Amino acid sequence: MIQYIIRRLVQACFVVLGVITVVFFVVRLTGDPVRLLLSQTSSEADIQNVRHNLKLDRPLWEQYITFVSNALHGNFGTSIHYQGFDSMHLVLSRYPRTIQLAVCALILSVTLSIIFGVIAAVKRYSVLDNAVTFVALFGQSVPNFWLGIMLILIFAVRFGWLPSQGYSGFSPRYFLMPMITLAAPSLARLTRLVRSGMLDVMDQDYVRTARSKGLKEILVIFRHGLKNAAIPLVTIIGLDFGNLLAGAVITEQIFQWNGVGQLAVDSINARDFPVIQAIVFLVAVSFVTINLLIDILYTWLDPRVRLA
Repeated sequence: MIQYIIRRLVQACFVVLGVITVVFFVVRLTGDPVRLLLSQTSSEADIQNVRHNLKLDRPLWEQYITFVSNALHGNFGTSIHYQGFDSMHLVLSRYPRTIQLAVCALILSVTLSIIFGVIAAVKRYSVLDNAVTFVALFGQSVPNFWLGIMLILIFAVRFGWLPSQGYSGFSPRYFLMPMITLAAPSLARLTRLVRSGMLDVMDQDYVRTARSKGLKEILVIFRHGLKNAAIPLVTIIGLDFGNLLAGAVITEQIFQWNGVGQLAVDSINARDFPVIQAIVFLVAVSFVTINLLIDILYTWLDPRVRLA
């Protein structure tokens, strides 16, 4: 197990290095941030002076070596757009808001998908099964930006029950609509996965044996059925966490959540290279860490799996 974790950590380092390398070169294809930073009336001498101060006049390979060397020490430079602010500090100040939203959306999607998927599998081909399947297909087909706008129009504009935008700590009133918007695609996908997985395992011999022993049906369903159907579910949950972080970009823009997603959009528009690189690095580290934890969780769900 220890050797496996060490090997995966080494692989994760190369993955993160590859991601930030690609982003380093791609963002520099978008244009010169200095011309956005200065006014159109600035002289060429002023532009060259600012470019020199930001060290953007150096050869690209030299900028890359300096970037990697500083990144190894956790230094991603000073923001170009938010002058005077350290890039990683700026990202870390926004990251908890995005994590809160992503985790709440993940908990909502996993909890409801297990409930809906189990009900649909146990009551297969019934009205409940058809209703759950329809809702799942609808949720997977609807774009989350459209769903977010519809929620604002109905619950904020029409009825005035919830605030349309903003962030106010861990207030449920501000969390509810962004959480539903972000969780909807994941909820639909996981519900269909739980249903299909439960339909496969409920016909297995060990489930019939458990029933023949006189166990209560709820124990048969959750202890013997759901646990054995959970391995593909856990895999998708790990991938969905990354999808939720990516989907938070759109959701945060709709609801003005002021998290990392909104910061990423603002930084891309301003060509703020240091902040973009810090965001990508932090998201990449989060993603590979979650996937490592998912792999370790396999051994608990299925003792036959050995991480060697």
